[in-house]
Amino acid sequence: MNIDKLSFEEAMSSLEEVVRELEDESISLDGAMQKFETGVKLSELCLKKLNEAEKKIEELTRSENGQLKVSDIDLKEDEGSLKN
Repeated sequence: MNIDKLSFEEAMSSLEEVVRELEDESISLDGAMQKFETGVKLSELCLKKLNEAEKKIEELTRSENGQLKVSDIDLKEDEGSLKN
């Protein structure tokens, strides 16, 4: 698996699978260490993608004079939509 080419959603799904596998008590120490290393890489990728998204949002919400416009948004988890 080439972690660097995963989308945020794919990385999160893979990270959730790694966590499930690590919770399995029958995993060997070597296997757990490999899974843990993969999990760290996946979590770093997710954080990187979230930071990139935050930066892009900041760029898109700057006013004409370069000042950052702050507006409240309501995130609805069940709908996955944004409201102003």
